[in-house]
Amino acid sequence: MPVARQSRIWPSGGAHLWPSGSTSPTHSHPRGHLVYAASGVLTVHTEDGTWVVPANRVAWVPASSMHHHRAHGDTDMRIVFLPVALARRAPARPAVFLASGLAREVLLALTGSRRFDPGARARLHRVLVDELREAHEQPTHLPEPRDDRLRAVARILGADPADASSLAVLGRRVGAGARTLSRLFHDELGMTFYEWRTQLRVCHALVLLAEGHDTTRVAHACGWANPSGFIAAFTAVVGTTPGRHRAGTAGPPP
Repeated sequence: MPVARQSRIWPSGGAHLWPSGSTSPTHSHPRGHLVYAASGVLTVHTEDGTWVVPANRVAWVPASSMHHHRAHGDTDMRIVFLPVALARRAPARPAVFLASGLAREVLLALTGSRRFDPGARARLHRVLVDELREAHEQPTHLPEPRDDRLRAVARILGADPADASSLAVLGRRVGAGARTLSRLFHDELGMTFYEWRTQLRVCHALVLLAEGHDTTRVAHACGWANPSGFIAAFTAVVGTTPGRHRAGTAGPPP
């Protein structure tokens, strides 16, 4: 049954229940905020790139950062706005962190129906920020290329992540040599072409899993010749297997 879009938002944060495929308009907030998918998968799009936020991750969006969200699978999105003093302890750029069990419970409590007095809410905010500061940033960010040739490569592989073309072949399609593209990936995106393409494929896999596709189909759609190779690469990036991840994101909202 389709999920009706619902919202329960107040100045400190709240919850959005979005049907699969829903997209917000591009916007910004005067305060920095955390974004968490209690179920489903979110993508957070900014001018610096795209962040994929499955149920074991939490995204940080600084104040005044232009962005929009998209829901993949029926998604229970939770938002927590941070006081300015605590927001200063967060990065000055968007980021994604591993959500510990404690961070998850605090996020759900702060965005649930229970109302906390100001002192209790402030203590929960501090616990949440402390948990995130202890967590490592997670590699579910696909940086946005600036160079036109890299953008062209990103468009080709974004349209078909299973495309196994070498950098030399892609270079001929976009009018650049493999050595030039390799240098641009390193200098502009901070990763090799292989690392970037793996990141692209895993991000695409997260979306397909949220939309209900099985592991074998996702593996082939994202360019892996067999499910075992996909499972190994996915687990290395996401921290859990595709099957466990899908089971954790497809259940009813907490």
